[in-house]
Amino acid sequence: MSTLKADLVLEGGGVKGIALAGAVSVLKERGYEFPRVAGTSAGAIVGALTAAGMTPPRMYEVMKATDYNKFRDTAWFDRIPVLGKALSIAFQEGIYEGTYFEQFLAEMLPDVAETFAGLRLPDDPSSTLADDQRYSLVVMVSDVSLRRLIRLPWDYRRVYGLDPDGQSVVSAVRGSMSIPFFFEPATFDYRRSSGGVFTDHTSTIVDGGMLSNFPVACFDRSDGQPPRWPTFGIKLSHRAAVDRAPQQADNPVELAMAMIGTMREFYDGMHIDDPSTVSRTIFVDTFGIKATDFDLSASDADRLYESGRNAAEKFLARWDFEEYLATFRS
Repeated sequence: MSTLKADLVLEGGGVKGIALAGAVSVLKERGYEFPRVAGTSAGAIVGALTAAGMTPPRMYEVMKATDYNKFRDTAWFDRIPVLGKALSIAFQEGIYEGTYFEQFLAEMLPDVAETFAGLRLPDDPSSTLADDQRYSLVVMVSDVSLRRLIRLPWDYRRVYGLDPDGQSVVSAVRGSMSIPFFFEPATFDYRRSSGGVFTDHTSTIVDGGMLSNFPVACFDRSDGQPPRWPTFGIKLSHRAAVDRAPQQADNPVELAMAMIGTMREFYDGMHIDDPSTVSRTIFVDTFGIKATDFDLSASDADRLYESGRNAAEKFLARWDFEEYLATFRS
C-alpha cells in the first residue's frame, strides 16, 4: 500500500478522545501518515501520542484501561465536606490538581518526545515553513494573562522569548487540558526585555478549547498556494448544533463549563459551517457522553472507539483530494 500524507487537527473532548483514536486507526490502516498533528485538550493528548509514534490500537488499549477517576487528584482541603470544592477553586483556581495526568502522559510518551526538540520535522527543501513551525505537534492553549490563543511550540519564542526546542511536551499538553475551574491552570514563567531592561512574567494557561476547540485552519497555507497534501479535521460532535441534546448545568462548575463551551462553539461554529471545512472534517457521534464523564464504562469506551472508526470509514468513502483542490483551492 502506498503511503499517503495528511495533517490532522483533533478537537478536544475529555474522555471522548477515545473516539479520536478510532478515527486515526482507520486513517492509518488506509495508508496515511501524519507529518503534523494539532490538537486541543484531549486532541492534544491523542496528537502528542500520535506524533510520538504510538499506534492507534495501543493508544486505545491504554485509554480504555485508564482509570479516569485518578485524574481527580484533590488537595487536602477539597476533602472538607460541603466547602471543599469551593476552597479548591478559591485557593488553587481548580478542583483537581492535574498532577496525576502529568505523570500519566510522561509515562506514555517516549524519551524522544520529552521536549519539542524530539518532534522537529526532518529537513525538507521544498517546505515554506518558518523554523519555529517545523514541528510534528502543535498544542493549543489559552493564555488568560495575555488574553490570547497560543500555539505551542510555534509561539514560544515570539510570545515568551523561549527556545521551543527546550520546552516540555507534557507541560504544553497539561496546559491544554486545564479545563477552567475543573483542573488547576498551568503557568509559564519567562523573562522579557523592554528598553534593555529584563522583567519577570508569569502567564496563566488554561484549556485551549476555551478559545478554539477545533482550530481546523491552523495548517492552511498563507501564501495562496494549494496544499501539497490535505488537512483532515476530526470533530467529536454532529455537524449541526441543532442535533445536540440540551445539557443541564446542575452546579457552578458545570455552569462555568457550559458558558465557556458556548463561547468557543460560537467561535468555531463560524468556521465549521464553511463548505471547505465540512468537506475535510470527520464528524464523530459521541452519544451525548460528557467530556468529564470520568466514570466511563468499558462498553461506552468501545462505542466511542467504534464510532470514530465508522465515521472515518464514511469520510474516506467520499473523500477526493483532487476534487477538494479543484473546488476550494483552485
